[in-house]
Amino acid sequence: MSGEFGRAQLAGFENTFIHRLDSRPDADLDNLPMTIKVLLEGLLRAASKGRVTEADVAALAKWPAPAGDAELPFTPARVLLQDFTGVPAVVDLAAMRSAMERAGKDAGKVDPLVPADLVIDHSVQVDAFGSLRAYDSNIVREYERNYERYALLRWAQQAFNSFSVVPPGMGICHQVNLEYLAKVVQVREEQDGARVLIPDTLVGTDSHTTMVNGLGVLGWGVGGIEAEAALLGQPMFLTSPVVVGVKFHGALRPGATATDLVLTVTEMLRKHGVVNKFVEFCGSGLSSLSVPDRATLSNMCPEYGATSALFPVDTQTLRYLELTGRDAEHIRTVEAYCREQGLFRSDDSPTPAFSELLELDLASVEPSLAGP
Repeated sequence: MSGEFGRAQLAGFENTFIHRLDSRPDADLDNLPMTIKVLLEGLLRAASKGRVTEADVAALAKWPAPAGDAELPFTPARVLLQDFTGVPAVVDLAAMRSAMERAGKDAGKVDPLVPADLVIDHSVQVDAFGSLRAYDSNIVREYERNYERYALLRWAQQAFNSFSVVPPGMGICHQVNLEYLAKVVQVREEQDGARVLIPDTLVGTDSHTTMVNGLGVLGWGVGGIEAEAALLGQPMFLTSPVVVGVKFHGALRPGATATDLVLTVTEMLRKHGVVNKFVEFCGSGLSSLSVPDRATLSNMCPEYGATSALFPVDTQTLRYLELTGRDAEHIRTVEAYCREQGLFRSDDSPTPAFSELLELDLASVEPSLAGP
């Protein structure tokens, strides 16, 4: 039995709760796109904490009916920062703590309310190359060159709760996010010891944050000020979303790659027009696309102008989590949660009632060759 705002125990998991989407009789879950379901779950949680009204939740539950004047706040589960825009945000938080101390107040009250990961990758320079010692030499030089920055970040990681730093040399932030940071389903520990499961969502200070959409994680790029506001718990307010469906059939022919597919899809979506819209992929053709292939398509989201380009969670998602060393119990949790919430795709899943729908036979994609 669902409690207030759909909160209920997840079967098979001790002391673990979810906010059930099927607690909303006004939501046609069989026809709602996955994107809308994820946003709706966020509104249910916000309503349980008194942050939005019943009218706001109902406005999205009845999608695609116009939301009118209802506010649709989106609070991501986490924030992804890269060093060019993330370090200034850390400096701002440090300055706020200093101001609190000068005022005789508790500086510890200045703390991110949303977990954040800062990946050092954009500013890293290459001084040495062509030798086995190149990697180590570049890392040593990086720490020497930017000693003050790393002293600040080390302090921040110790001073702030739920703030972590991925050091230089670990990889590009989007790949680190895809292979390591993204959870697909986040686990929140409450004060009474209960575990609450929520979809893994994020905003990031890079336009290609959408790459993680290929793993079934809804997120997109924002500016540094927006990311800083999100860190401090401020929601982003969305208008009624327009969701463009892209239905894939079949499989790529031998010789055709994900690059060929992304060029075809980019041309198709640019021609259709998806600026300020959400793109969501569906159809039996998804079963033939691995997560790296999907991530390539989602990564190009800024090139075709959409806000995000989401692939739903399915068996390919679970396989990728296993291949990248995620904990087996967490993978079980991801599958159970997504199936229970109607967020798990299979080949016989009905096609959602998108705002607009495009279709593509993957076998029609031809290999491309770059010319001079």
